[in-house]
Amino acid sequence: MRINRVVSLVCCLCFTTVFINGCKNKEAIVKTEKSKKPNVIFILADDLGVNDLSYAGSKYYETPNIDRIANEGVEFTQGYAACQVCSPSRASILTGQFTVNHGITDWIGAETGEKWAKRNNTKILPSEYVHTIPTEDITIAEAMKAGGYKTFFAGKWHLGDEPSTPENNGFDINIGGWEVGSPKGGYYAPWDNPKLKYKYEGENLTMRLAQETVDFITENKDKPFFAYLSFYAVHGPIETTEQKWNKYRNKAEAQGIPNSGFEMERVLPIRVVQDNPVYAGLVESMDDAVGLVLDKLKELHLDENTIIVFTSDNGGVASGDAFSTSNLPLRGGKGYQWEGGIREPYLMKVPQLKNGPKKIEYPVSGVDFYPTLLDLTGVKIKPTQKIDGISLAPLLKGKSVNERALFWHYPHYGNQGGEPVSIIRRGEWKLIHYWEDGHDELYNLHKDMGEKNEVSKSNVTVATQLRKELDDFLTETKAKIPVQNSKYDDALSKKQYENRKTKMRSDLEKQRKDFLSKDFQPNANWWDSKTTKD
Repeated sequence: MRINRVVSLVCCLCFTTVFINGCKNKEAIVKTEKSKKPNVIFILADDLGVNDLSYAGSKYYETPNIDRIANEGVEFTQGYAACQVCSPSRASILTGQFTVNHGITDWIGAETGEKWAKRNNTKILPSEYVHTIPTEDITIAEAMKAGGYKTFFAGKWHLGDEPSTPENNGFDINIGGWEVGSPKGGYYAPWDNPKLKYKYEGENLTMRLAQETVDFITENKDKPFFAYLSFYAVHGPIETTEQKWNKYRNKAEAQGIPNSGFEMERVLPIRVVQDNPVYAGLVESMDDAVGLVLDKLKELHLDENTIIVFTSDNGGVASGDAFSTSNLPLRGGKGYQWEGGIREPYLMKVPQLKNGPKKIEYPVSGVDFYPTLLDLTGVKIKPTQKIDGISLAPLLKGKSVNERALFWHYPHYGNQGGEPVSIIRRGEWKLIHYWEDGHDELYNLHKDMGEKNEVSKSNVTVATQLRKELDDFLTETKAKIPVQNSKYDDALSKKQYENRKTKMRSDLEKQRKDFLSKDFQPNANWWDSKTTKD
């Protein structure tokens, strides 16, 4: 009996010692986390529309992990990409500049001038543009690296070939980033990427990029890191597994499949319903990959000291490419000048600012990430780097900032139907200037988010003031202005339009029904096999 009491006493003393030491260790961990600079994970989707997420109201796509970022962080309800296509937006995120200032105004590889016009019979000749991030610019990765951060890049780069690589723009590690803008070879191995070899046939590229990010986080958990996860998803080619296709085919059927899924926009047919089961599966796979990263942060107790950003580079593809999604109630999509082309999911989770607002309606842009993240991490902006964006830290803390104008300059044609334009947004007003014929469109976005009612004639003073401010900006920045195409054939253009209105739209409706058919048979490269893991 006495022996048992002695043993019990010893055990209690041991437990007390372990408990006290455990508490001390826990306190030390918490103290270390608080004293260490916050980590940053920047997650960039490709071609994801602002309404392609379930937290944003989609009844078709399922994105529980991205929803977690929205629910635990802050949603900027009027967040914009800096351009309606990818390369310019991506350069603006990395430099903090409007596209006209870094010079990459179209996706790298797009044709310009007479070469474009000869093939496409357009009214103007698209302007030339820069094909790499200017060497004099200090990217956000270079700034973070100079501030003591370990830097990492995974996924889509599309900002030039050698020597314009992630490694030469501030990233210590580059996994999968090279000159191309889409996943060459598709999302399932064997893919073709000189910066990322696949491990086995059928491997999912999106999950692999997330796993590489997780490995980097694990290896660098004890020092501040800046991880930039730039998915190729959900850019075409749209691919998924049979399991996910079947899930979303059945879901579309249960919700009711409309007879028609397309309407005619100004140039091309445009999708007006979200019921593409292949695209839905691709969206879910990206969300699964985001979940992998979020779960690892929690497992390593890094979630309370890691800033998370989630956004996209342009609107969802409603016209052109795979005609994958609908951005309604916003007009247009990728490549377009309307809100569907430039309005994006814009989420920030900043654990240090838990008590701030959950939703912010102030209009923000991709150019704002650079100064905001440096402000939140205490990293200084180099005085030689021109920054067009502003720090959003005051807004995240519940304070206000002055109204400012946002600008877009796109003297090109989008493959998806977008027209050469320059845009200014100030307050509730948005003015679009068209370079083909010089006319303007004015919209009040507070009253007309879908840009259905052009109101320049009833708001002449506003239109005149905005146009002057836009013109002054273009002059100041020495913007390249497109010129007229003397060989434009108007009769041919009308014939081309009628073909798109009839045959193209008919073909798209047939493809849509094929995707939703129970007997649908994909091409061999759509998914590797029935046992492919994603």
